[in-house]
Amino acid sequence: MREFNQTCLTETILLGFSDFQTSQKLLFGLVLIFYLVALIGNSLILILTITEPMLYTPMYFFLQNLSLLEIGYTSCIIPKTLTHLWSETRTISFAGCGTQMYFFVLFGITECCLLCVMAYDRYVAICKLLQYPCIMTPRECAQLATISWVIGILVAFQQCFSIFILPFCGPNRVSHFFCDILPVLKLATTNTIKNEMVVVTVTVFFILVPFLLIILSYSLIISTILMMPVAKNRHKTFSTCASHLIVVSLFFGTTIFTYIRPKSAHSLGSDRVLSLLYTVVTPTCNPIIYTLRNKEINMAFKKSMLQKTVFCR
Repeated sequence: MREFNQTCLTETILLGFSDFQTSQKLLFGLVLIFYLVALIGNSLILILTITEPMLYTPMYFFLQNLSLLEIGYTSCIIPKTLTHLWSETRTISFAGCGTQMYFFVLFGITECCLLCVMAYDRYVAICKLLQYPCIMTPRECAQLATISWVIGILVAFQQCFSIFILPFCGPNRVSHFFCDILPVLKLATTNTIKNEMVVVTVTVFFILVPFLLIILSYSLIISTILMMPVAKNRHKTFSTCASHLIVVSLFFGTTIFTYIRPKSAHSLGSDRVLSLLYTVVTPTCNPIIYTLRNKEINMAFKKSMLQKTVFCR
């Protein structure tokens, strides 16, 4: 508590893209477009999976949770980033910084776990087809989704608590466009080596373990598909996993490259670009990937639009 009482920062300055003065408005426009597409696309999937009975299946239940995560993931970062890009003010209150970090970690860790759960769902659907209705019951699906959210909540609390009990009485400039853990940790006016080790260990664990479990699931899925005698069945079965596989590649590809790189490979420019990819581009691509490649969602959308057209008449 003695260290906690030493905290004296009331606000921090997010340097963000301040070194790109001539491109601020262009970047604002691009980020705004991506954010609106992500918000509309994920909201549409969320509404369809809630309102359309034909989408009341485990796969779409998890997709519903993923869309909710993506909305939260982008909304805890991008509105503030847009404000900073548009205006000269780049400050955020110290409490606001902590809140942003908490929700960023919560949504990020939960998404890692949820993508792993979705891979497990595909594994059961393909490798244990006859047992699928008995294994993936509504209660089981709710439990798996709840576990993912609880892990995210607990990890976010642990990470933020361990950082914000440190004294912050020195510089207040964060070399990032949002309050990520390591850039904020650098502002602490004490030795943070142990804290950095804990942060890196937890981050690596909750990124790599779900990713390795996903790889294991898809190894079993692919081996099952290859044993199918008819090529048409193999293609049809694999197509049910294609959207999830693309989303996994985008999300884990950017996060692993961002957080599990040698320290010498980090630079301010590359870190910001990679962060933009997984906070803006990936959440925008996810609903596009699922709607373009998914007949059920397209059918549900057309049905919903048709019902509204008839109702309006």
